[in-house]
Amino acid sequence: MVIRVSTIEDPRLGEYREIRDKPLVDRGLFLAEGEHVVMRLLRAAGAGEVRVRSVLLAEKRVGEVLPFVPAGVPVFVLSGEEVSRLLGFAFHSGMIACGVVPATARLEHVVPRTGRARVVVLPEIGSAENLGTLIRLSAGMGADAVVLGERCTDPFLRRTVRVSMGAVFGVPLVRSGDIVRDLVRMRTEMGIETVATVLHPGAEVLGSLAAPDRVAVAFGSEAQGLTQAEVAACGRSVTIPMTAGVDSLNVGVAAGIAMWELFGRGRAGLPVGPANSKN
Repeated sequence: MVIRVSTIEDPRLGEYREIRDKPLVDRGLFLAEGEHVVMRLLRAAGAGEVRVRSVLLAEKRVGEVLPFVPAGVPVFVLSGEEVSRLLGFAFHSGMIACGVVPATARLEHVVPRTGRARVVVLPEIGSAENLGTLIRLSAGMGADAVVLGERCTDPFLRRTVRVSMGAVFGVPLVRSGDIVRDLVRMRTEMGIETVATVLHPGAEVLGSLAAPDRVAVAFGSEAQGLTQAEVAACGRSVTIPMTAGVDSLNVGVAAGIAMWELFGRGRAGLPVGPANSKN
């Protein structure tokens, strides 16, 4: 349903004027911006995984995008210059979409009861960009679920969605009401090896562990790491040995290294696909 809009003041474009505002997510809506993220959103919507509320396109993008928009979803069209005026900055991709935040999954519904299981646990990631990176990594490394703690930032903030490159639409997200309880539950009730990533010199060295068939790996906050209670709830603790006086890594870098090892990607684990910096 193509709607060519004559003014950026059109009230139907209200969500797009809130591009920098968290209240949009608080209302149960999110924005997906840029070609790759919008197309992933549309594909996920076509598969019934998420709902699209509307799409906003620059005139030049209508022909290529319209075939992928689910029936009945309004497609608002402006000139490229007007799209930039509406958003408040130069917006070169010419496509942005508004979606409905999906309900989070339940842990027991998304983690396999038997066989291989891969879970990423994030009790308190404060940066929207870091969370987007971690969700994208989780999807790329084959995680069955990402468990978000009570203090973790929202995964559908615009910057998180953008940095995840749309992976947020595909990997199951679980919002925990008690992350310590859920770590214990995974270990004691679901047969999952729970691993805390820490800086403690007494922890096991990452790389010395064989990749478990069923594993959950927890990454702490950017500033403080995991709490003592979170570490205690895990069955094991690992650390990445460093040299030259460096004692820590950015959480995204550390997570990539840890997932590669603990999810078995570097061994006889998940298949390795072709590299593509845009996906």
